[in-house]
Amino acid sequence: MAEPALNNAPPALTKGPNGAPETASLADLVEWFITHDERVARVRHPYSDELFKWKQEDDTENGVATYPFENAEARFAIGVIQAAAENNTEELLKAWITDVVEALGRAKEAKEELTGTYNLDADAEAFALKKAEKLPSAVERRLYLSSCWLDLLCTAEARVLGWIYQELYGKPFAP
Repeated sequence: MAEPALNNAPPALTKGPNGAPETASLADLVEWFITHDERVARVRHPYSDELFKWKQEDDTENGVATYPFENAEARFAIGVIQAAAENNTEELLKAWITDVVEALGRAKEAKEELTGTYNLDADAEAFALKKAEKLPSAVERRLYLSSCWLDLLCTAEARVLGWIYQELYGKPFAP
């Protein structure tokens, strides 16, 4: 386990003999971000689980293979750890984070367009599935809900992977 974070900063990454971050160290970092970073912490909110469960069901209905994660938080945590392990060079991690940031941008754009067109924020307290009921077609509902899920997931993933990039390569991530 990593040493406790000082000054409320994320815990330092512990690297293994091959220079890659140790899984336990990555898990500690993910937990720190979920606990201390508002935008990452959203993966623990009931809204996130509602979207995650919808996405799992939608993927299954559309023939997309899914892994039965317990909840949105588990999906996020395993995804970050897996991304860090598979993108084990500066170039690969930079390309992965760039793809995540680009997906985030497309998701936000689609979500904002549908939200504006159909006044989906009239009830600001409503969760995405409730808001999606206002959309006139299944295609628009699917696009909106997928965009909400990607906005949530990619925001959290970009923040944590950006920190990992900085810790591993000694400079902030820049696309």
